[in-house]
Amino acid sequence: MTIDVAILGATGMVGQRFVQLLSAHPEFRVAEICASDRSAGKRYAEAATWRLEGDNPLADRVVLPCDPAAVRSRVVFSALDSSAARSIEPAFRDAGKRVLTNASPFRMSPEVPLLVPEVNPEHAELVRGRDGYIVANPNCTHQAMVIALAPLHQRWGVEAVCCASYQAVSGAGYPGESAWDMLGNVHPHPGDEEEKVASEPRKILSAPDLRISARCVRVPVADGHLVAVQAKLRHDPGVDAIVEAMRSFAGPVPLPSSPRPLIHVLEGRDRPTPRQDAMRGGGMAVTVARVEPCEVHTVKFFALAHNAIRGAAGGAIANAELLRARGLLG
Repeated sequence: MTIDVAILGATGMVGQRFVQLLSAHPEFRVAEICASDRSAGKRYAEAATWRLEGDNPLADRVVLPCDPAAVRSRVVFSALDSSAARSIEPAFRDAGKRVLTNASPFRMSPEVPLLVPEVNPEHAELVRGRDGYIVANPNCTHQAMVIALAPLHQRWGVEAVCCASYQAVSGAGYPGESAWDMLGNVHPHPGDEEEKVASEPRKILSAPDLRISARCVRVPVADGHLVAVQAKLRHDPGVDAIVEAMRSFAGPVPLPSSPRPLIHVLEGRDRPTPRQDAMRGGGMAVTVARVEPCEVHTVKFFALAHNAIRGAAGGAIANAELLRARGLLG
């Protein structure tokens, strides 16, 4: 049986990804779409211009307000921006809803699991026994890095990471970065991405002493965040063992949105690239290449994932699949 779900912030870019990915999902059915008061009461096609490939699957659906009293579904996906999420998501939680959010305000709250379902599924148990709750997926910038580091941390321990991100403009939503900033240019990230990249992996990997130094840059690419990673391990097993660990890594629970293989390790020195690799595994896989000894730390590599699918809507959907598999959603 499918579970009815609602989408908060359905008119934005991440909200549209939720609609697209859930339109044919085997476990969930979009029963309600919600947005701001200026959109409520309109047909979805009137409230938002469809920005993604293909047709809008819910064009004629009437948009509801982001009000717990107006939403019957118990499972709620949130694509709200951070300022709106700060007050709206707790209201849904307190109304007994299960909120799976892409927003950042509660990621580091002790009572909120920060989930990558293949990496730290045990953290989902934090919500067991609760009526309403919030479960967060991480910042899109570092998800490829965290998934690639997870098998290394499990086997040998990761002590420190230096990384630099090359982030697609879709990560800024629509209209996102100005053409003046991006055309023929790269744009050092003016927000707090670097702080998120430095802090969130520690919670996900249960590694409070992990040191991360991050630099984040926006580049003129539509979709796909590329991260250059240099990692210091407690033990150096050699590049061949590291590659084998990445290639064999998979989540302990099979999920509809979690691809097999999860990590594609390529041999070419000119990969990964957003154009060729961002949509691997339906946008949910991680592509790694240039796994090489590091002259300063232990190993260095590039990792790439689709920021709007693995890093946003798809990641939250996979979290919901995990919660359902563990009996925590229905």
